[in-house]
Amino acid sequence: MTEKIVVHDLKKSFHHLEVLKGINLTVNEGEVVCVIGPSGGGKSTFLRCLNRLEEPTGGQIFVDGYEITDPKINLNKVRQNIGMVFQSFNLFAHLSVKKNIMLAPVDLKLMSKDEAEKKAMELLDRVGLSDKAGAFPHQLSGGQQQRVAIARALAMNPDIMLFDEPTSALDPEMVGEVLSVMKELAEGGMTMVVVTHEMGFARDVADRVLLMADGVIAEEGTPEQIFEHPQVKRTQDFLAAVL
Repeated sequence: MTEKIVVHDLKKSFHHLEVLKGINLTVNEGEVVCVIGPSGGGKSTFLRCLNRLEEPTGGQIFVDGYEITDPKINLNKVRQNIGMVFQSFNLFAHLSVKKNIMLAPVDLKLMSKDEAEKKAMELLDRVGLSDKAGAFPHQLSGGQQQRVAIARALAMNPDIMLFDEPTSALDPEMVGEVLSVMKELAEGGMTMVVVTHEMGFARDVADRVLLMADGVIAEEGTPEQIFEHPQVKRTQDFLAAVL
């Protein structure tokens, strides 16, 4: 199995507050890892460290064999292979949907305008929004905006996708449309790390589920192990509260 992400003893502090207390994790190619757990447990910070949106305080992170925690690494080059989707959609309000998707590949000279436009239309078709190519973000629902954000991340042809609670800002009836796009990505073999409150998605789609609390991985296993037979009291308490 090809290792895509390897994390050794990752630590992160904000001033005196230790948010991550030594995380170890390996994610293999094509694996979908869902990270669940209580708020404030370090999940989003962990995810943001994986592409160094947050600077780790200690430990090492390797992506595709490159140590991205090495100060000398060409971070932008490694980041091109990592797509990230956040809670907020972060679309450019003054650009059409299509132009939002075309922006990064053209700016980074990875594609010509024509290539980027073709790719954008393919991706919009993939997320079920080809009829919205000329619309502006404010004309879309939250679920549609999040699907555009996923298409935008995919425009860079990443081989890893990170999702930070991508449905938590959405109205309940829009959650399903975003999760179905993510499910399709998973079925297509995309390597994914997903921080989520959607337990049904974690149960159905994940290869592995991590319960993160108090800055550590309290328990990890298959969805069946975690949801049906949790071993650790912290996991049992969390699941009792949310299921």
